[in-house]
Amino acid sequence: MWNAVAKILLRTKVHQDYSRTLLLVQKGRSILTRPPSSRNCWQHIAGAVQPFNVSTSIQKVEALDVNNFVRIHWEDGSKSLYPAVWLRDNCQCPDCFLHSAKARKLLLEDLDVNIGVKEVILTDRQKVYITWPDKHTSEFGAEWLKKRCFSEQARAEMQEELFLPECKYWGSDLQLPNMSFEEVLHSDESAYKWLSTLKKVGIVLLTGAVTRQGELVKLGKRIGFLRLTFYGPTWQVEDKRDANNVAYTSGKLSFHTDYPVLQHPPGIQFLHCIKQAATGGESEVVDGFHVSNKLKEQNPQAFQILSSTLVDFTDVGVDYCDFTMQSKQRIIDVDYRGQVVRINYNNATRDTVFDIPAEKVQPFYAALKEFVDLLNSPEHKFTYKMKPGDIVTFDNWRLLHGRRSYQSGTEISRHLEGAYADWDVVMSRLRLLRKIVQNGN
Repeated sequence: MWNAVAKILLRTKVHQDYSRTLLLVQKGRSILTRPPSSRNCWQHIAGAVQPFNVSTSIQKVEALDVNNFVRIHWEDGSKSLYPAVWLRDNCQCPDCFLHSAKARKLLLEDLDVNIGVKEVILTDRQKVYITWPDKHTSEFGAEWLKKRCFSEQARAEMQEELFLPECKYWGSDLQLPNMSFEEVLHSDESAYKWLSTLKKVGIVLLTGAVTRQGELVKLGKRIGFLRLTFYGPTWQVEDKRDANNVAYTSGKLSFHTDYPVLQHPPGIQFLHCIKQAATGGESEVVDGFHVSNKLKEQNPQAFQILSSTLVDFTDVGVDYCDFTMQSKQRIIDVDYRGQVVRINYNNATRDTVFDIPAEKVQPFYAALKEFVDLLNSPEHKFTYKMKPGDIVTFDNWRLLHGRRSYQSGTEISRHLEGAYADWDVVMSRLRLLRKIVQNGN
């Protein structure tokens, strides 16, 4: 057993004082080291999850015969249960984990799902060493284990840190967040504030961009890259003859999300105002998540219909290339908890084909009409007018947007350039920027 521990220490280049105490823990028994402290491992500042205290310590550890668990007692008095199969699957040794890629090497077909722990050792209250029945050994740090605790609270904390789910609902009282476009491009702190606000509120207005095409490409490079669609990497919103999209007219646009005809609609939309109409052309936005929750309170049956009925969408035309698209979407997408996660609604591309029984059609229309009426309620919608140089960035899964009509003439009177990005790209950049800002780099 001691040879196995020595091999682990050499393999992981752990250099510690020779006076440390090794606590050998056999199955079902353990050795206490000192009374629990009241120190808390989870800390919150300004609503953000902070990095764990590097001194997070283990008081004792034990292997349980029942159901093959390892139980850890922490200095703060809490306890954590770790399934043996999960520990073996997540062994961090070079044979099981490729650290350069931060990826698992251990094949699932080589994993014994009924595995138990042969022996477990605690060192300096910071390291747990496990020997498995086949004599393979694994090492886990206290901080690593604490962050991956299976308690309900710890799992919620980790999900908050990874996915930043905080959502601030709003209506006509929205205080539109705005920031400098140039600062977002050149300051990590400003870019972090932009993306974190975009995630929380759903919309941010960037000001001071040059009034020419191509500025959105810079914004795409700031986060990573833009989303290519059938309308191109960027697209021009202006009054066009024989328009292939209702947005390319001067008429009123009702509240909608873009591209529900795609199986995975773009998560973020950018619109850069290059030229604005003298009269009309005001933009309107509404918080679809907030309104959906209102509908659920007001008419649960209508909410159930819109969150369960698959609606056909279609789009046919020629732009970046020719296309014929079809999809099925629920107007209101919910997750396993029943929380609204995406709105899929564009009346212009809602298909004439409707794949539901005839007797369910009228109840669907009634539910949809009630939802749309709520969207258009003065208490829910926010109206603003973009100025040349403004770039509005918003959550296309959450917000529905529209436009008031404007007068068209012989020359182009209103010109916006648009682009999309995916939430995966945005969230990746947000996590990277958070790390830079928190570390002060």
